[in-house]
Amino acid sequence: MLALFQYDFMVRALIAGSCIAVLAPFIGIFLVVRRYSLMADTLAHVSLVGIAVAVLTGINPIVGALLASIIAAVGIDRLRGTRQIFGESVLALFLSGSLALAMVLLSLGGKYTGNILSFLFGSITTVQAADVVIIAGLSILVLSLLLFFYRQFFAVSFDEELAEASGVRSAWFSTLLVVLAATTVGLSIRIVGVLLVGALMIIPVLAALQFGRSFRQSTALAVVFSTAAAVSGLFFSFYGGLPSGGAIVLAALLIFLISLALNR
Repeated sequence: MLALFQYDFMVRALIAGSCIAVLAPFIGIFLVVRRYSLMADTLAHVSLVGIAVAVLTGINPIVGALLASIIAAVGIDRLRGTRQIFGESVLALFLSGSLALAMVLLSLGGKYTGNILSFLFGSITTVQAADVVIIAGLSILVLSLLLFFYRQFFAVSFDEELAEASGVRSAWFSTLLVVLAATTVGLSIRIVGVLLVGALMIIPVLAALQFGRSFRQSTALAVVFSTAAAVSGLFFSFYGGLPSGGAIVLAALLIFLISLALNR
């Protein structure tokens, strides 16, 4: 059972997966409370544009995904703030447009090959040492910001107008929150994949909400469920020859179904 630790790529995947498992639901619970669950999926599809540019230029795909998703997150938040376009419409605009642009870039550059599937569905074999350093370093930074500004993010997520009246700079913290969400999405691409990263950020949160009696308790439970799903999913991926993203999300979905049944 422990034979997988003999492989360097699996050790790297477990380290990176654990970082993402802690970070993803921590961001996801704020998105769920804001009724902004589709933000993660939208940013994940936008990050595919960054990956396409990275493939064409030869830079690290994680760096390309991070830059694209952060730029898009700021754009989405600014458009939503103008109230000229409804929030859901902004998400649909960025999601469909970025996916089309990514496909065009990959096909025009002659790079539209099967290896792009590793970015769509995640692959434990593609995690490199440089990826682990980037993922671990930025995960610590994002988690530190979330803990330091926890109360401000909590207030902004529940009611921006009330938070503003209480002295919280709602616009600034709202933008910071979506930038941190974009960073989390960009970091998750290698492990979970573009098409499934949103599920890892949302499903453990939904499972935790079946038991949590407070926001803090729900956050802690979501992290526990997410970590369990990530570790077990990577084990199933290794021994079953399955895509890591699909295995992790199925494990998270199983945890959600069990929590739903227990809380009937």
